[in-house]
Amino acid sequence: MNTVRQSPTDPAFVQDPYPFYHRARAQAGLNYWQDYGMIAAFRRAAVHMLLRDRRFGREMPPELATAAPQHLAPFLALEAHSMLEAEPPRHTRLRKLVMRAFTSREIKAQQAGIAALCHSLIDAFPDTPFDLLSAYCTQVPIITICRLLGVPTEMAPQLLRWSHDMVAMYQAARTPETEQAAASAAQDFTAFLAEYVHKRRSEPADDLITRLIAAEEQGDRLTTDELIATCVLLLNAGHEATVHALGNGVKTLLQQGWDPAWLAPTGIENLVEEILRFDPPLHLFTRYAYEEAEVMGHTFQRGDQVALLLASANRDPAAEDDAEIFDPSRPARTNMSFGGGLHFCVGAPLARLEMQIALPILFQRCPDLKLAADPRYSNSYHFHGLSELQVTR
Repeated sequence: MNTVRQSPTDPAFVQDPYPFYHRARAQAGLNYWQDYGMIAAFRRAAVHMLLRDRRFGREMPPELATAAPQHLAPFLALEAHSMLEAEPPRHTRLRKLVMRAFTSREIKAQQAGIAALCHSLIDAFPDTPFDLLSAYCTQVPIITICRLLGVPTEMAPQLLRWSHDMVAMYQAARTPETEQAAASAAQDFTAFLAEYVHKRRSEPADDLITRLIAAEEQGDRLTTDELIATCVLLLNAGHEATVHALGNGVKTLLQQGWDPAWLAPTGIENLVEEILRFDPPLHLFTRYAYEEAEVMGHTFQRGDQVALLLASANRDPAAEDDAEIFDPSRPARTNMSFGGGLHFCVGAPLARLEMQIALPILFQRCPDLKLAADPRYSNSYHFHGLSELQVTR
């Protein structure tokens, strides 16, 4: 087994992890990533296979569980009811119920509202240099999610703070302060949503929370804890991914130049897929082995973890011609950015729709948009998103 070494908190790596991925892919399909202490899949074939191999999953084998730290109880309680951390049959049940409420028709119904939101945000852009990430890329998904859930949009800044504090738990640079902030955010978020769910049970409305309450599969419904965890997951996972996919995409277009044809109705789907392939917002996802399993010459034992490098798989030259080149004219192929298998991101259709609407409107309204400072990524690996995106128009 080849060993690779790279600190995930090294500033140079955080700003550009792709040279390391290139070196690791060249060695083998699976490598032992010493800094993480686990086997890691860097090539597309390995990532694709492991995402779909039912001998591996997200839920920790029970014999590995240890006593939960008391200070993390509110955060772990949410995770315990999240379908992101569940496997069949629990995952199957949760996903079926959620998909009854979060339908493609409901997602498409957001289209006009997203377009109007984009225009209103651009109307408020200043004439001086400003941060596009906070003024636009963040606002589009967070306000859309608020509207979808039926939560007042004036709550968006507070939801954003809770989301940031909770999602920080998954970064390599996690600290005791990170854990305290995440637990506090989880507690406050849960209390807020519990009150909202209670209200919607007696006062139904045309929103996702009401539809989740009503969702039924053969007489089964979501419990209140499951419903709250689902709302938190939709906000945290959906919002974080779309913010950084938009930000990374605009950065790439401004650095490399853009062709108006890419933003036309006939080209926008390809552009979005290429943005997601080239510089995705989530780089690493893990799985546990549930039994002894041989994969590409390595034998996993039950309980072993494996890291799936989604962003590395997207740039595998064995799967994509000129994989290191940003080229929206290339034929769109399925990328790894939303995962795969039964845990394929439930919010992917909404994220794609938001990007397909927000990018053309931005560049049509601001054709002279330019970078006002060198963009920098946040120190938040294994997420990969900008800390700000200073622009002029």
